Amino acid sequence: MTITDSQRLTYRLMDENDAHLLFELDQDPAVMKYINGGRPNSMDDINDTFIPRLKAFTNLAQGWGLWQVNITETNQFIGWILVRPMGFFNNERNDSDLELGWRFKQCTWGKGYASEAAEHIAQALAVNPTTHHFSAIALPDNVGSIAIMKKLGMSFVKEYIHKDPLGDSKVVLYRTDIR
Repeated sequence: MTITDSQRLTYRLMDENDAHLLFELDQDPAVMKYINGGRPNSMDDINDTFIPRLKAFTNLAQGWGLWQVNITETNQFIGWILVRPMGFFNNERNDSDLELGWRFKQCTWGKGYASEAAEHIAQALAVNPTTHHFSAIALPDNVGSIAIMKKLGMSFVKEYIHKDPLGDSKVVLYRTDIR
């Protein structure tokens, strides 16, 4: 699957050759605040944990993976949009409910890039007749991500303990139905 450019942004599915970009993004404690409390990830974290996880859920035909987001005008890498089945790593995988996630450089916050990218990618994926929902999770106090979820037309479903091999977290779940 290819995602066409949106108004200001270009997209490309990321792979293990992009480890340096994942590392670069994860060095800002503000970016990592709602991921792991603000601790920058090491290159070992990227290579030993995140690249194997990325490889596990990437599926080009389905459009699953991390979509690199660049500013069209400058080709500057600014972040990524995650697409994978909900429950992928906790034995509750649901291929008809796609999880959307995002991580963007702090210098881009408040400019609408994450919303533009997530909406554009979701629209491209919505044509798949097996996709029935888009969902997203965030820590309850991550108001920035929750605002993006609402812009995407998602509604609050519940607060719960999200189980993941990397650690369990109390999160809010938002979802939108597309079928």
